Amino acid sequence: MTDTGSRSGTTRSTGTGYPPTSKERTGWTGWIYFASSMMFLLGALAFVQGLVGIFDDGYYAVTENGLVVNIDYTVWGWVHLVLGLLILVSAGGVLSGNVAARTVGVVLALLSTVVNMVFLTATPIWSTIVIALDVLVIYALTAHGGEMRDAR
Repeated sequence: MTDTGSRSGTTRSTGTGYPPTSKERTGWTGWIYFASSMMFLLGALAFVQGLVGIFDDGYYAVTENGLVVNIDYTVWGWVHLVLGLLILVSAGGVLSGNVAARTVGVVLALLSTVVNMVFLTATPIWSTIVIALDVLVIYALTAHGGEMRDAR
């Protein structure tokens, strides 16, 4: 919708349309802030879960033989630790509107989902929560990621 404006004869946007026609910040950027904060949280918790896997094998509900993939918990710990660090770095890039960080964020959230599906028998409740949050992060980054880039 435009206003023809009788003073200058130019048109201006009223800001009611989606997608935005100019580089204006919309309400959808809240999804990006949500995704970034969830990525910071998930990265930190994956880091802690990795430390637990490295230093305390007896913490988990099943032995390594009960996992979908029979790998030592120390290896799983390192996987979670590295994945957590990468998610933390990507979360910072998402806040800046970086397209590469957003793409990496989606890939890392997908990888986190797969890792937690494989790890489901060791920590069923926690893995289910992480998978649900990963799906929300993927949605926010893919559906509304361009909003943050346009708002810079």
